[in-house]
Amino acid sequence: MSRSPVLSFLLAVVFSLTACSPSPQPLKLIASLPLSGSSESARAVDNAIRLRLEEAGGMACGGRYQLLYEALDDADPVEKKWTEALEKANAEKAAADPTAVVYLGPVNSGAAKISIPLLNQAGLAMISMANTYPGLTKPGLGEPDEPDKYYPTGVRNYLRVITADDVQGAVGASLVKELGATTVYLLDDGDIYGRGVVDVFARAALNAGLTIVGRARLDLQAPNYIKLMNAIAVSNNGQPPDAIYLGLITDSNAAQILRDKVAVLGDNLHVKFIGPDGIYNQAFLDAAGPTLAEGVFVSDPNLSLESVPPLGQAFLQTYNAKYQIQVPSSTPLLGYEAANVTLKAIENICAAGGDPTDRRAVREALFAIKNFQGALGTWSFDANGDTSLTKMTLYRVTNGRFVPYTK
Repeated sequence: MSRSPVLSFLLAVVFSLTACSPSPQPLKLIASLPLSGSSESARAVDNAIRLRLEEAGGMACGGRYQLLYEALDDADPVEKKWTEALEKANAEKAAADPTAVVYLGPVNSGAAKISIPLLNQAGLAMISMANTYPGLTKPGLGEPDEPDKYYPTGVRNYLRVITADDVQGAVGASLVKELGATTVYLLDDGDIYGRGVVDVFARAALNAGLTIVGRARLDLQAPNYIKLMNAIAVSNNGQPPDAIYLGLITDSNAAQILRDKVAVLGDNLHVKFIGPDGIYNQAFLDAAGPTLAEGVFVSDPNLSLESVPPLGQAFLQTYNAKYQIQVPSSTPLLGYEAANVTLKAIENICAAGGDPTDRRAVREALFAIKNFQGALGTWSFDANGDTSLTKMTLYRVTNGRFVPYTK
């Protein structure tokens, strides 16, 4: 049976249009988050990334590229904590995926030590929403061989949209002094994050004229910390110190430490209890209980809800409406901004006639971001991959809630 001339013409037109309209190329964003952990922050970040990609319609550069997203879990579902094995597996999977152009995460600084070198060798850019350990990017603020050991190629591939702990530790020391304390005991959980923030605090405390009466590393397998608190009770020439500053996350038995501290040393008015953003979450309040947590101070490298700029406020309203929750902090903004700046880099590459499937192009475009007007305000990445934002928020637990604290 022969085709009619008209049918042949129509088929030729369809073929021609199809040939001129290739399918969009995939650009995948891969996240590594402790989704099986106890922190609600990871799930909030995941939701925020998804929302930003939805806003873009799942496409970039005028529809020439399709935005894909895959969230990988680096937390053990039984232990409820990230593990080296899972973070390594996530990084290796991302490195081997030819469509992956950026790795969003991880949340924990210790996990970043595992994935940065792997992804550095793969040329894959990373943007963390939560790593605050200074040694990942800044020389002289960590171990002697940091940060160079994380970048075997000699080229930086790691960035973060959150302020590092060299700012947070100094703010903590300033707060202790502002509260009238002169002596302080230090505790950390031995993890890179906890140890790092306490190291910075210690240097800042000495410069501020505070006296450090002792320091201990927590045994995370201990059933309680009564013995430790009894030792702290006499660490200041037979007396308790004015304050305890600790570097740890909620999952490092933070609530148990607080319970034993109150049992031995009294409430938080007598011996101040101060921690970093690792315990700034509802899980800590729920585990400790509102009465024991009353008066606890925490610092957080996120904006307070009251100080979020207009673009961020608009996002949070959309976020609340979509997920039917009222976010207790600006944490989702970090996930949103990480995806936001990734899309900006991709669009910049396309505008310059480049190829956003090229990992090197994406990495270079991210490090070139300057004066970006995003949900967190106007900010830039520096040569180390750190954000130019340095504002820190202080909170005090009041009536069972974290309430912004002004000096």
